Amino acid sequence: MAVQAILTRIEGMIGAARFGVLMEFLRFGVVGTVGFVVDTAVLYAGLALGLGLYGGRAVSYLVAATTTWALNRVWTFRGRGNGPVHQQWALFLVVNLVGFAMNYGTYAALIAFVPLVAAHPVLGVAAGAIAGMFGNFVLSRRLVFGVKN
Repeated sequence: MAVQAILTRIEGMIGAARFGVLMEFLRFGVVGTVGFVVDTAVLYAGLALGLGLYGGRAVSYLVAATTTWALNRVWTFRGRGNGPVHQQWALFLVVNLVGFAMNYGTYAALIAFVPLVAAHPVLGVAAGAIAGMFGNFVLSRRLVFGVKN
C-alpha cells in the first residue's frame, strides 16, 4: 500500500483535525531527531574543547534548541506564529524551559547515577530528548506557533 493511501486511511479513521495534529507531531519528531544529532555533535565538540559533561551539554542544548526552532518555524508550523523573528525565538526558548528541565534533568541524573551513561553521554542526550519532547510539542504548538488571529 502506498504511503499516501495509508495516510488517507488514517485521516479517515481519526478525522482531519486530529490527523493535522498527528502530522505536526511527526514533523516535530523529525525536527527533534535533527536536533538530537546537532545536540550530540556539539556536546562531543564541547567535550573535546574541555567544556566538560555539564557545560558542554548546556552549550549543545542551546545550539540544538535554536536549530529546532528554525526548522519548526519553516516546516512543522509553517506560516504560524506572530511577532518579530527574534521575539519568537526568545519565546520558544522560554516556553521550552519546561522541556529543557525534563531533558537536562534526565541527562544529569543519568550521568550522575549510571556509569554506562557517563561513559557514553549520547545515551543521556537521547533519554533527555525523549523526556522533553512531549512537553515541548504542546508548548510550542500553543504558545510559540499558535494560529494567527
